[in-house]
Amino acid sequence: MRSSNPVFSRRGFSRDNGYAGFNAQQPQAGGPAVGANPYATGNPYATNPYATQDAQYGAPQQVQAGTMTIDDVVSRTAITLGTVVVTAVLSWLLLPVDPANLGKSYGIAVGAGLVAMVLSLIQSFKRRPTPALILGYAAFEGVFLGVLSAAVSTYIADGVVAQAVLGTMAVFAGVLIAYKMRWIRVTRRFYGFVMAAAIGFVLLMAVNLLFSVFGGGDGLGFRTGGLGIAFGVVGIVIGACFLALDFKQVEDGITYGVPREEAWLAAFGLTMTLVWIYLEALRLLSILQGDD
Repeated sequence: MRSSNPVFSRRGFSRDNGYAGFNAQQPQAGGPAVGANPYATGNPYATNPYATQDAQYGAPQQVQAGTMTIDDVVSRTAITLGTVVVTAVLSWLLLPVDPANLGKSYGIAVGAGLVAMVLSLIQSFKRRPTPALILGYAAFEGVFLGVLSAAVSTYIADGVVAQAVLGTMAVFAGVLIAYKMRWIRVTRRFYGFVMAAAIGFVLLMAVNLLFSVFGGGDGLGFRTGGLGIAFGVVGIVIGACFLALDFKQVEDGITYGVPREEAWLAAFGLTMTLVWIYLEALRLLSILQGDD
């Protein structure tokens, strides 16, 4: 399966070269998948080259050292998210959003956001994870989020940022529980639906931005009022679906013994998804607070 997240579509995070393999049973180490989807071919991790077979008894041995574990993913994700949080707090404190300095602070935030986007694109198209790029992305993304959050808290509603953070954490926990309980089944149909919804959502937001830039106001109205609330909810739901896809990719990577360095890609992808959810939650809560 190719992930919706571009960093997970690189090597090591797919059971196959397309979107099959969702329903394949877990393989024995060093052996082919039992009842695997017939389309699941061509993936170098499909038979786990990192596991070895005992020559005398034919029993699979332990996966070789140096493969990714859930602890690796958790620790790298904690480092990446921690970088986002620290730089966000520092930018909130050091870059004032009062009217006298608002333009300067916004300029720094926009510049940091653009740098973060460039770094994320560079990493997404690299064949190997580069921790410096990933942490650089996290740092600049934190600056952007810090200034934006400070402005929303100052000019719209105090406390809305804390609510958005709690909402993001709740979505993460809810999706994780639902995924572990198998209430969410990541299938080809699920993947196709999420991708179609995400593409449509981004295109609509881009069109709305163009109308707002050239026509003034809120463009097509996707950022305010009832329509803005509806699209905010849709954005959070899409982010939650991204999380399910990300969990699936991490699970597959651990199952097939990808190298430990790939944990940085897992952390990178999860961080981008959580940033998406936070921004949509912040926007939704801002609309709701503004309507009060």
